[in-house]
Amino acid sequence: MKKVLVIGYVWPEPNSSAAGSHMMSILRLYKQQGWQVEFATPAQKTEHMIDLANEGISSQTITLNCDSFDAYITEYQPDIVMFDRFMMEEQFGWRVEKSCPAALKILDTEDLQCLRNARHQALKANKELNNSLLFSDLAKREIAAILRCDISLIISSFEIDLLLNTFNIDAQLLHYLPFMVDLSTLPQNTLAYAERKNFMTIGNFRHAPNWDSVLYLQTIWPLIRKQLPEAELHIYGSYPPPKATALSNPKTGFIIKGWCDNASLVMEQARVCLAPIRFGAGIKGKLLDAMKMQTPSITTSVGSEGMYKDKAWPGVIIDDVNGFANAAVDLYNNETTWQHAQNDSHSLLTSTYDSVALGRALIKKIAETEQKLIAHRLKNFTGAMLKHHSMASTKYMSQWIAAKNLNQES
Repeated sequence: MKKVLVIGYVWPEPNSSAAGSHMMSILRLYKQQGWQVEFATPAQKTEHMIDLANEGISSQTITLNCDSFDAYITEYQPDIVMFDRFMMEEQFGWRVEKSCPAALKILDTEDLQCLRNARHQALKANKELNNSLLFSDLAKREIAAILRCDISLIISSFEIDLLLNTFNIDAQLLHYLPFMVDLSTLPQNTLAYAERKNFMTIGNFRHAPNWDSVLYLQTIWPLIRKQLPEAELHIYGSYPPPKATALSNPKTGFIIKGWCDNASLVMEQARVCLAPIRFGAGIKGKLLDAMKMQTPSITTSVGSEGMYKDKAWPGVIIDDVNGFANAAVDLYNNETTWQHAQNDSHSLLTSTYDSVALGRALIKKIAETEQKLIAHRLKNFTGAMLKHHSMASTKYMSQWIAAKNLNQES
């Protein structure tokens, strides 16, 4: 039986974040192959984390900068190690290389954090994204982790193009893997136009682009409310801080709902999903959830990026404040326009997010890479060089911290 070790940045919370949902779809895919899967993380446990044992997945708490990981992975001896985001590859990659060098190393990027960070900096400086912002120290770390791994999972077609054409990454190191949707579980029919009311948005409040979107909605919502004085905007998401709940104002229809047990239900009850995302990376789980529940959406070019290719967007994509508000009002009021947008959801889901096709492609990529692993690595001299130099510095710093902690304990 093939053994897989997934080193997570956080415990998976599929009901709290798109990243948690994406992680679980990958873990379940590995389990479907009959593989033994273990999830290990240095993160603290959380109230919304999934029960991995119910999924048939074992779990382990590990410690940063501690030699106990070496003994753990030496005993487990995985055939495949998947790192959840580049920080975990930085922390544990050299230890994996030392203890089980033959293991296939996969990096699940979730999204390109260097891209998200560069866009955030551009927004704060009120300037266009450029390479001086993109080629940051964060980018150097993230791209180095991609080069050190055998396969990196890239969630957005835009990010694939960016890595190939801007960072000049070898295509053999990359694999396109958007969110995987089990099409058989999608509802055939959802609430009709007349059965729905109000606007909604959803997202983990700890995720900076989501919080910025809430603040941006404070500018957009009065323009919508002026034309639709009875409408409300319901804002859902896990971990709302006091500064978020303080924004809730039932008199203006701007209502912070916080955590919800069933995201699909509240998405289906809304007539329109609003996602005025001004910076970020990857692809947006809230917009995929909207498609699943046949809820048309209004979003930005950043929000829709990498999600629809040549298909029609199930709603409207627009970047300026007044245009966003007017498009939201028109979609809300016009049943014919709304139904056309709703119909576009199914076509986009089936063409781009089919879990069967995506899962089959990933397993094929893994098998092909394993079969020619030595040759695959020989072609990646830059990755080998980075392992030799960059990982050595990370290794010695980690060993120094471990020794320091040991001395303090004694």
